[in-house]
Amino acid sequence: MMNALIFLILFPLFISLLALFLPRALPGRKVIGTIANAVLCAVPIYLLFATLDQGPSYFRLESGLINIGMLVLEVLIAAYIIYLSVRAKRYLPVILVVVQLVTMLGFEFSYGHSIQVEHSMFLDKFSIIMALIVGIIGSAICLYGFGYMPEYHEHHPEVKDRRNYFAFLMYLFLSAMFGIIFSNNLMWLFFFWEVTTLCSFLLIGYRDDKASRDSAFRALNMNLIGGVVFAFGIVILFVSSRTMELDKLLLLDQGVVLLPAVCFAFAGLAKSAQFPFSSWLTGAMVAPTPVSALLHSSTMVKAGVYLILRVSPVMENTVAAQMLTLIGGVSFLVTALIAISQSNAKKVLAYSTISNLGLIVACAGVNTDAAVWSALLLIIFHAVAKSLLFLCVGIIEYKLGSRDIEDMDFLIMRLPKLTAVMMIGMAGMFLAPFGMIISKFVTLKAFINTNPVMAIILAYGSAATIFFWTKWMGKIISIRHGETEVREHEVSNWEWTTLGILAVATVAVCIAFPFISFHVIDPYLMQLFNTVPVVDTFNILIVFVIMFGLLIILPLGLFYYAFINKDYKRVGTYLGGGNISNITYEGAMESSQPIQIKNYYLEKYFGEERLFYIGVFVSLTLIFIMFGVTAI
Repeated sequence: MMNALIFLILFPLFISLLALFLPRALPGRKVIGTIANAVLCAVPIYLLFATLDQGPSYFRLESGLINIGMLVLEVLIAAYIIYLSVRAKRYLPVILVVVQLVTMLGFEFSYGHSIQVEHSMFLDKFSIIMALIVGIIGSAICLYGFGYMPEYHEHHPEVKDRRNYFAFLMYLFLSAMFGIIFSNNLMWLFFFWEVTTLCSFLLIGYRDDKASRDSAFRALNMNLIGGVVFAFGIVILFVSSRTMELDKLLLLDQGVVLLPAVCFAFAGLAKSAQFPFSSWLTGAMVAPTPVSALLHSSTMVKAGVYLILRVSPVMENTVAAQMLTLIGGVSFLVTALIAISQSNAKKVLAYSTISNLGLIVACAGVNTDAAVWSALLLIIFHAVAKSLLFLCVGIIEYKLGSRDIEDMDFLIMRLPKLTAVMMIGMAGMFLAPFGMIISKFVTLKAFINTNPVMAIILAYGSAATIFFWTKWMGKIISIRHGETEVREHEVSNWEWTTLGILAVATVAVCIAFPFISFHVIDPYLMQLFNTVPVVDTFNILIVFVIMFGLLIILPLGLFYYAFINKDYKRVGTYLGGGNISNITYEGAMESSQPIQIKNYYLEKYFGEERLFYIGVFVSLTLIFIMFGVTAI
């Protein structure tokens, strides 16, 4: 089993090097990429079924040479970031990198000889869930890039064509994510954590113009702040307990381990773009769509909530845990409200991502069996549905020339198959009784039992979520009288393949959620709490039948009327007897008015500028309290 874990870390690294050095015109290049992606999907699935009846597994690996190699690479990464920052005249990253490097080098030279790690790697049900997300969704996004990037450079001839470099960073990113997931040695986890920071910085800045450079350095600054605090947490933990393993951290006395755990949670807040760090994620949308999908759905942000959920048990029943819950609640509510005021599709998806991650962070702070059950399901459902939506928006942007929701009228007539696929993604995000709704119902029960204030936040945030998803869904399925140009033939086979994989995955996780709960999540909860949430079997069966029916009826109904039964009657819009034609009506003073379908954005109440700084102020206050109370 350990060989499979090592393979998942090293294989994407090998593919990244191939992608960097193989000539772009090589005939078999895409075949190699397809095979590599299939392998990255297959190995986590093998791990799932091979360990269904097993508990956590821990692996000893001689780490002397590996530790030296990682230390050398950390120095090289730091030097590279300093070089890029000085060249761009950005000096905050230089300061942060120097502080982090001095901290870790000083720690290595002072205590490195005395560090004893029994198990450097591990595998449990949570890490398998994360490996499936990274392997399947991450590789699907890379596959999508085969068709997307040529078109991207056609639309942006001013951007230097560096597709080899782009693919190198994407697969390196996946390698680092597998490293985070399987590392029990905190020094190893920290190393892979910083590799993801570097990759995200370089990917966001791929266009190399002012907007992308600004966004890339904003992401770098915020993640380096988290990295510095992460490094402090490692030093504090080892000095106070002589422990450097994630599993043993959970067994220590709370008084010893609480401050390091808070440091790790803080790093997780930065990586998952919670307030006050949310602006780096919304800025990341300047990057090509595969980057947005990779950062926003399956990998970068999930690393943050992964670490928070890992360390949350040692914060249980503390003021720090309460502050963590409130930070997640504030991020969930405020970003859901901001999403109402956004017409930029990528911004809506970005704020929706931050909102859903906020709910996961809040569940981690509550840390009951029901809350963690909900958090794990939220991670799964969000990853598959949101990655699908990001990739759909990337295609729409180039076919329609806009990513504005107001320009997506009659999308079902122009891109019918894509609209059907997009409806599956949206249904997975908010429609009852799909997966996200199931998770939120259990979350509501967990909040009512532990923190009624959070139940109120969940209710209002969920209402805002329904509002912004519903008005977007209404836009894309609206129709008009007359013929409309269908442009789906312009979508590449690579893009259709990826959308098909993710659409099937969205349906599959909704249908298979009882299996996921009983065989994967429940054993993990038994390991943590010695109990699992009591969910009525009959109710699960009813929900399963309804979900299966809706997931089949909804997309198949759209496909049926788009491609099979084209003889349906299309009538003009009814306008209370005021029709002049199918697209105009008689208004006041006998004026002729065109029909327009526009959404409400309520910017006066939910505008980004109005709410963003409120979220930042409240979350900063909560963070100061979290550290202040813990340090006393």
